Amino acid sequence: MDKLSAEQRHKNMAAIRSKDTKPEVIVRKGLWSRGFRYRLNSPRLPGHPDLVLRKYRACIFVNGCFWHGHNVQFTIHHLQCTINDSLHGNRTDPTEQDLIENSECCKIPKSNREFWVAKIRRNQQRDVEEQKRLAEMGWHCITVWECELKPSVREETLKSLAFTLNKIWLADHSVRKPYPEMEENNGVLMAAEERDNE
Repeated sequence: MDKLSAEQRHKNMAAIRSKDTKPEVIVRKGLWSRGFRYRLNSPRLPGHPDLVLRKYRACIFVNGCFWHGHNVQFTIHHLQCTINDSLHGNRTDPTEQDLIENSECCKIPKSNREFWVAKIRRNQQRDVEEQKRLAEMGWHCITVWECELKPSVREETLKSLAFTLNKIWLADHSVRKPYPEMEENNGVLMAAEERDNE
């Protein structure tokens, strides 16, 4: 049961922002201090990515673990138990509680559980669809989770993010054609094309 009244809960939920959240500001400051420049919440791209780095053709989504269901999974064990129970007549309707396994960083509330499960599933499906559309447009999508920005692992996450962006840039700007093969002939290096002409 919820400890807050309906008005208090409404006020709390309405105060949750979608832009300029604390995890997003941490990522922005970390990237800016490492020399990366970006645009915020681009309205032209599907999903309105939190950060857009055009130079790297990269979109960064900073997701809250609860709102996007980080590591929340269906469990095979619970599915099998529910099926067996319904076959033997013990229980006919499987509940969502049996089908969902919480993660360390995302615990689905017990009150109004069906609503939250449906909302988180819709968010996950929308995230996948938007990232597919961005990939089709040639953008690289990176997701940073709120739990990866805890003080104990924050610096490691930001270093990994910078490494990934640099790797993307190098892959996109590397030389496409390899240099001609060089072979040695009497101590003199010769290109393979010149050797074929002789």
